[in-house]
Amino acid sequence: MNKISVVVPCYYEEKSLPLFYEAINKVTQTMDELKFELIFVDDGSNDKTLEILRNYANKDDRIKYISLSRNFGKESALYAGLEYSTGDYVAVMDADLQDPPELLIEMYKNIISDEYDCIATRRRDRKGEPPIRSFFARRFYKLINKISNVDIVDGARDFRLMKRTMVKAILEVKEYNRFSKGIFGWVGFKTKWLSYENIERAAGETKWSFWKLFKYSIEGIIAFSTAPLLISSFVGIIFFLISLIMILFIIIRTLIFSDPVAGWPSLVCIIFFVGGIQLFCTGILGQYLAKSYIETKNRPIYIIRESNINLK
Repeated sequence: MNKISVVVPCYYEEKSLPLFYEAINKVTQTMDELKFELIFVDDGSNDKTLEILRNYANKDDRIKYISLSRNFGKESALYAGLEYSTGDYVAVMDADLQDPPELLIEMYKNIISDEYDCIATRRRDRKGEPPIRSFFARRFYKLINKISNVDIVDGARDFRLMKRTMVKAILEVKEYNRFSKGIFGWVGFKTKWLSYENIERAAGETKWSFWKLFKYSIEGIIAFSTAPLLISSFVGIIFFLISLIMILFIIIRTLIFSDPVAGWPSLVCIIFFVGGIQLFCTGILGQYLAKSYIETKNRPIYIIRESNINLK
């Protein structure tokens, strides 16, 4: 009998968990030819999320929970769940029901054909999402697909069902600064995409503000592309050539018109402009250096405070 592990990162999900548990139970009852384990990873929530998970675990032996010592972020919680999963197939989904559990039935039917290693999902629209967020999200997907060699589908969700071989490959990527959408694409394997209409949260509020999404997008660009470094080098070359042209222009103008002092205001503006460009390029270098510095510390991706799983 095949076994499916369902990994569910949780962060302040006390309102969503009862609804999710009811929904996933209906799905697992339909797929009674399979064994299930449900791995919930509490990412340092300070509400009743952990208490609810303890209660579920006491009455349902399929429930496994991991409580992290603090909020390490969704990427770390996801890695922890994958590391302790034992199923032949592993599904990743959110607890807010924006990833419809009933889609697991179709995903499993597709993956057992042996033609695919992963069945992933994407939103075909962004209904209910703020227009500004949708605009920048689409620009991000176009940008990262142009500047990196990793294929990231527009509207891609973390919601997917993977074979054990793909999960093992993902766990081999042990970098601290993680961008799962990029890692899923980087490890390769044959993936089939299923589209569905965007679903709003069943309960609670999103933890992803515009600023957090912006920082997450920067994380993805730095993790899977060195194009910003190339851009900063290119800008440096361009300004070097411009400075040569300006030097020649000033020399010729001085020889012809004998007016070397004129143009002081424009010179100040140019200095400020070039200084800003230099700081911008230095900032790009700083981001790559900072990520390298953190990686060299070799800190654990997560720390477990409590679990009902026999820890390694």
